[in-house]
Amino acid sequence: MKQLMGGARRRAVLVGGAMVVLVTAGVGTWATDTWPFDGKDTYCWGAWKEESGPDFLSGDALDEDNASRTSKETVPTPGRQRGRCTVALHSERADSSDGGKVVEETEITVTYGPAPEDAAKRMEWIGGYLGDRAMPLPDGLPGATDGRHALLVLPKGCDTEDGRPTAVTLDSTARSVYSDSTVPGDAGLGGSQSVARLLVAAANHAMEKAGCAPAKPLEAVSPMPTLPEEDEDFFTRACRIRGLEFGKKEARDLEYQVGAVTDDLQSCSVRTQHGEGRYFDALMVAQPRLSALFDGATGSKAPARGWRGTGVFANDYKVVRAGCAGRPLTVLMLAPSLHETTPYFAAFANAVARRVGCAPVAPGGSSR
Repeated sequence: MKQLMGGARRRAVLVGGAMVVLVTAGVGTWATDTWPFDGKDTYCWGAWKEESGPDFLSGDALDEDNASRTSKETVPTPGRQRGRCTVALHSERADSSDGGKVVEETEITVTYGPAPEDAAKRMEWIGGYLGDRAMPLPDGLPGATDGRHALLVLPKGCDTEDGRPTAVTLDSTARSVYSDSTVPGDAGLGGSQSVARLLVAAANHAMEKAGCAPAKPLEAVSPMPTLPEEDEDFFTRACRIRGLEFGKKEARDLEYQVGAVTDDLQSCSVRTQHGEGRYFDALMVAQPRLSALFDGATGSKAPARGWRGTGVFANDYKVVRAGCAGRPLTVLMLAPSLHETTPYFAAFANAVARRVGCAPVAPGGSSR
């Protein structure tokens, strides 16, 4: 009898210990805003939860044979102001056309850290997130998304010691790999509105980990603005901007995309047809926190005779910053050096300055 009682007592201790472990684990999941004991995985520092909306987080994403969802992350801390998280999907299925195998791969990556230090890399980085088909984030948030990529500049309290703004970026890729080809796919992010919310959730959690979270969390609740028009491949004037003219023969192999057209952000992208290569990307930024991304990268003097403000004309980019109604207006053009784009850059710079009510930036412009 004593032996039986001793076994019961040991089992009670084990059960009690297990409950302590579960309660402790529950406290940890509460800390990441995850309902305890529900068995749902969380990602990106606790910002995203399995079955929380977008397809890439749903159970349906794992319906294929040999499907898996994995994640890895590096957590930002007050002493290390960088972080990265990745969610990856992998599945395999039989290809009914040739009996081979089709591999589906999706990867969503969020990065927390400062804007690149090198000026050329920073210009390319800025243009990649704010130009082309990107539209401003809702609720006045300093950032943009095109539904596949996104950038959000964080409050000044998260700036680096050298003054560079810290940002959170989101990038996604998806592809189907066949025996004889690879086809790009949809990452299942749910569109620009969903991406904005995913980005803001990740940013809030990252700032908490890094010790620079504002008193009130950032929110993205208003509807996302949409592109003013789709891409155009039959034209002589790009983005309806006087001075961005092309001959009929040259324009036949090009297409353009009107991006954002606001007082804070405007873009125009000209590509070879089907978006296979860049001809040029033109961008205007006036939103204060987005403008801070250019700090220290626009030189200390005018880039050429007749230009207003300060700027740099490099092989692969041209950037100019000038005062406009009490705040800096920055214009950027990214283009391969084989294209001479200074006349196009001048036309774009003066057109956007005139539209927002500022004096011309480039020589030959008119404020009328």
